Amino acid sequence: MLEILKQSNDPGICMPLVEAVLEKAKEFQKKFGRKPAFMEVCGSHTMALAKTGVKQCLKADVNLISGPGCPVCVTDQKSIDAMIALSDEDNRIICTFGDMMRVPGSNKTLLDKKIAGSDIRVVYSPIDTVTIAEENPDKEVIFLGVGFETTIPILTLMVGEAKKRGITNFSIWMTTKLVEPVLRYLLEAGDVKLDGFILPGHVSIVLGESSYNYLVEEYNMSGVITGFETAELLSTIYKLIDLVLQEKTAIENNYSSVVSESGNKVAKQWMETYLTICDEAWRGIGVISNSGLDLKKEYDLYNAKKRFKVEVGEPRKTKCRCGEVIRGLISPSECHLFGKACQPLNPIGPCMVSAEGSCGAYYQYMRESL
Repeated sequence: MLEILKQSNDPGICMPLVEAVLEKAKEFQKKFGRKPAFMEVCGSHTMALAKTGVKQCLKADVNLISGPGCPVCVTDQKSIDAMIALSDEDNRIICTFGDMMRVPGSNKTLLDKKIAGSDIRVVYSPIDTVTIAEENPDKEVIFLGVGFETTIPILTLMVGEAKKRGITNFSIWMTTKLVEPVLRYLLEAGDVKLDGFILPGHVSIVLGESSYNYLVEEYNMSGVITGFETAELLSTIYKLIDLVLQEKTAIENNYSSVVSESGNKVAKQWMETYLTICDEAWRGIGVISNSGLDLKKEYDLYNAKKRFKVEVGEPRKTKCRCGEVIRGLISPSECHLFGKACQPLNPIGPCMVSAEGSCGAYYQYMRESL
């Protein structure tokens, strides 16, 4: 497998693909009088496209737009503030993924609170949170459940494990997001002209290829599911351009080694067993109906939002334009704070601090000298 991945980044394979994409893009421009525009809706794709140099190689001929694919970035500011406020009580242990630690709240970050003495722990396997709760029965242990369909099944596994072990001092603060509702929102808003979607690899492992049929059937929009290696990304862009030139719409699977037609049936069953659809607020967008998942009523014991009352005021307003970046309305460099007040060591917004954030990707791999 490692050898195959190495070949996927081999210049001998990738450079002819670059040339083929550029040739196809020029054919598109000749026919339509503009550059083709595609949106990636996966934070890992955003980072991979920048890190591998694909965006830089193609930027003159293909418009690759970063969308709302970073789960930390799309979490609205009020939710961020509420999660930080959870750590105010002494009898609580907050567990989270590392990305969340430096995301700016209106006043502080989780890292600030940890330095000040709050018990906040970064976990690499969410299930470790259940063990932490078991080892600290006198503490309330809360996991910050931020994520798309990639991580949502793991949250249900945590609940099942806590129930099996009889642990009652564990809960999840659910702030999850679903891919389909936000894609529908983007297409119906019509703020960005798109010719297709680079569809997420990790999420598609759970959802399956057929879950995107609505893009073709209802919106006449193509999409290609892909992995994260250079050759995969380039061949995906080639396929998307070719579909438009042929005046065809389709969902194609360029990641068939791990993405099946119907997805992961076990993971879907976990979600169906434990979770129910709910409205969710998105940064820069507002509330999208039925765009998130929350624990069913019978699992209220593990629902931190039901167990703990957290009150936060209106978020502090800044000139951060992360909300516009994740909607594809502007590029990171168009934000006046980018590279100046807002840098990785001093992030003003989540798009700069997250490992999947488009501002962070742009700053590391694509920015001009400032």
